[in-house]
Amino acid sequence: MSRSTPSRAYRAFGRATVIALGCAFSLAIVHVPASRAGESGAALRPLDDSLPALPLTATFEKADGDNGPYALTLRNTSGNSIRASGSVLLNVGSNAYRKTRDIPEHVVDRAETWTIYGLSTGDRVTIEADGFAPLALTVP
Repeated sequence: MSRSTPSRAYRAFGRATVIALGCAFSLAIVHVPASRAGESGAALRPLDDSLPALPLTATFEKADGDNGPYALTLRNTSGNSIRASGSVLLNVGSNAYRKTRDIPEHVVDRAETWTIYGLSTGDRVTIEADGFAPLALTVP
């Protein structure tokens, strides 16, 4: 009896299937000891990608007239000047006005102060500078 061509194809396909399954199971077996090695104390430490805090100290003061009712005074505590800008998210807004107010960029020299006027209770002030984490404050 002679063998037909389809039976050879099935046999070749069967061998390829067995080889593929063997490779898949061997990868799973190799993976198990590698995962146990991580449990024995050899673990990767997370990277500290956080930015340093903005070196500005903040104080709120009562203000009079057009400058009121509150003013935010920021003092530079670092040895270098800082170029900062920000925004104020208004607590009470009118439909005729925007809900935010932009604070233009300002350079605060070392040991100098920067005062932001026209704040109300509950306003949220965010000050940003390159290389530093944003400083977020809420007016008391």
